Amino acid sequence: MSDPVTPKKGWRPTRRQFLVGLGVGGVGSVGALALGLPAIRLGVARAVDDGLMPSGKSLDPTVWFELLPDDRVRLHLPKAEMGQGIHTALAQIAAEELEVPWERLEVVHANTAHGPVDPRGTSGSTTVAGLYQPLREAAANLREMLRAEAARQLGVPAESLVAAGGTMSVRGQPERTLRYGEVVARHTGAWEVPEQPPTLKQAKDFQFIGQSMPRVDLEAKLTGQGVYGYDQRLPGMLYGATARPPRLGSTLRAAREGRARQQPGVVEVVIGEGFASVAAESREQAHAALAHLELEWSEGEALQQADIEALTTVKDGEGVLVQDEGDVPEQLGRGKSLSAEYRTPLAAHAHLEPQAALVEVKPERVRVWMSTQMPLNVRKQVAHALEREEESVEVTPTYLGGGFGRRLDAHAAIEAARLSRATGRPVHVGWTRAEEFRQGFFRPPTHHVLRASLEESGRVLAFEHHQASGDVLFSLLPEAASAVLGADFGAWRGASIRYAMAHRRVRAQRVKLPVPTATWRGLGLLANTFALESFMDELAHAAGEDPLAFRLKHLGEDELGRRMRRTLEAAAKQAGWGTAAPEGRARGLACSVDARTVVAQVAEVSVEEDRVRVHRITCAVDCGLVINPDGAIAQVEGGITMALGSTLSEQIALKDGQVEAENFHQYPLLTMRNAPDIDTLLVGDGDKPMGLGEPPMGPVGAAVANALFALTGKRLRSLPLKL
Repeated sequence: MSDPVTPKKGWRPTRRQFLVGLGVGGVGSVGALALGLPAIRLGVARAVDDGLMPSGKSLDPTVWFELLPDDRVRLHLPKAEMGQGIHTALAQIAAEELEVPWERLEVVHANTAHGPVDPRGTSGSTTVAGLYQPLREAAANLREMLRAEAARQLGVPAESLVAAGGTMSVRGQPERTLRYGEVVARHTGAWEVPEQPPTLKQAKDFQFIGQSMPRVDLEAKLTGQGVYGYDQRLPGMLYGATARPPRLGSTLRAAREGRARQQPGVVEVVIGEGFASVAAESREQAHAALAHLELEWSEGEALQQADIEALTTVKDGEGVLVQDEGDVPEQLGRGKSLSAEYRTPLAAHAHLEPQAALVEVKPERVRVWMSTQMPLNVRKQVAHALEREEESVEVTPTYLGGGFGRRLDAHAAIEAARLSRATGRPVHVGWTRAEEFRQGFFRPPTHHVLRASLEESGRVLAFEHHQASGDVLFSLLPEAASAVLGADFGAWRGASIRYAMAHRRVRAQRVKLPVPTATWRGLGLLANTFALESFMDELAHAAGEDPLAFRLKHLGEDELGRRMRRTLEAAAKQAGWGTAAPEGRARGLACSVDARTVVAQVAEVSVEEDRVRVHRITCAVDCGLVINPDGAIAQVEGGITMALGSTLSEQIALKDGQVEAENFHQYPLLTMRNAPDIDTLLVGDGDKPMGLGEPPMGPVGAAVANALFALTGKRLRSLPLKL
């Protein structure tokens, strides 16, 4: 616990444990025959919708913490800090139970050799919610271990000691006090973790949880001390570059060095099965040498934009039921019938820092520094590429210049590892912006067909959502998972119908595309909510009812219904729903549930020179217990801003088998000039936090589209919204 270099190895649930937690692993032929595959799939879907996460356990605190002689406490965290502020929130949780001054807490990324490592990585808006209880218990365990040792050193009963401010003091005798660093320095032998679960603080006694504490990473980032993967350096390192296919689907048939090795600064050329790479003294020299390789590529796919849209199309009877209640086919034919189709396009992550990794390959071990959300995945893939044991590969995450799901990729580390092995020197690979846009993976396109029937009373009798999407998580999972699940649970995230309707059904259809698609912030949440909440607006207008009143009428009296009602009403009240909007503007409403968090938004929009202008978004969020209010609001604002850019302008287009955009001038993001005022209300309660990184993305597209309909009478059913 006092060693500043080698904290113990820690918690590493296996992939199988993760899949079993979702009801996927361990499903064999006997289970499938007994329950039936459709029943298994619906069960998994319910678990995913409920926000089921792999559960941690109370951990040995010496895995997480180091107590240093100068009384600082170093906290090793298995989650990546990519600007979302989770290191600060997790530090607050730890400091709360450990009773340590805020300024003495130091937070670092855990690596795969030391400290806790989470196989889920940093994804799914699960970080704070998933680690809240384990981290509290680990910190409380450490507090009690220190109490027991301080009691021994002071010769008093442990219950007579008070923990406060990083010290243990004898109650009523403040002169008899030991600092945590002193307790550790005087300790001999092994530390023993208490067998009984620790007593945790009551909410009324919280000092840090619920407070807006300063960011623990702020000073390092402001002063340039914080290191990102693109900035990582080692003495004597080289720079690497890899030849890229000229179009989608192209593969390297043959490669020869040509004159690449003779180019200035080139140290090594490495050619293998399906790749050709160069290591040089500078990044510019490495990329310049690629032009002198002699390469033969397969033709690839001459894809056009229309081809992708044609492939991503709902087909009757295809797909897997992920929600099925009542008798939708029977009830759809009754009452007033409505239907609509919605589409969303391919999209890029457009994070500030492209893929980057520094790798040093030595006979005894491989060290990797990388901007990654998934260190264990990087370790596995680098070990496989080098034909090494995974335990010989050590991955240290750096700060990330944005992630959004793109940092699950290990290609930069693999490329650097191959070159480092060949040269015997550390090699850094940093992708260019053009490589990032054209050679990465994308948010998949989607198509939605929605049908509903309305009773004369204006209530929805039946509601059906059939969506088709390219892969999201299936790109990252074994094929066995897709065989069991049938539909990608990342692609249909946010697709379930949360309103209280007796007859509701959702079918998710997997589309295999010739374009690489995978995780993007919120997975399918933005696309599915855009379709569902826009169609709810269509139903409200068909019923002749106010969109807010229509939604409230369709909420249940269960806990979720009550939370949705509270959140919708809070957003509407704050936005002035029901009052006249400023001249030339109109308001639209939307709501979603994700990672157990309820989000309701009201968008206020106008049209200026045939372009959509969003002036204000009011957002009410019920995410349970809020650890850091300022951090939570920042997450809401960031999510809304990213989703609004996707709503108004972002789209990856294909022409002749190639992505058209190679930099931001061809992929316009939302600018500060066009960013709306964002008014955030945190309306939740409870004793545990829920997800927040992605849920605010959900309602944005629908809220804006619904406001545009109220303003213009035009129903826009495709993103980005174009008049």
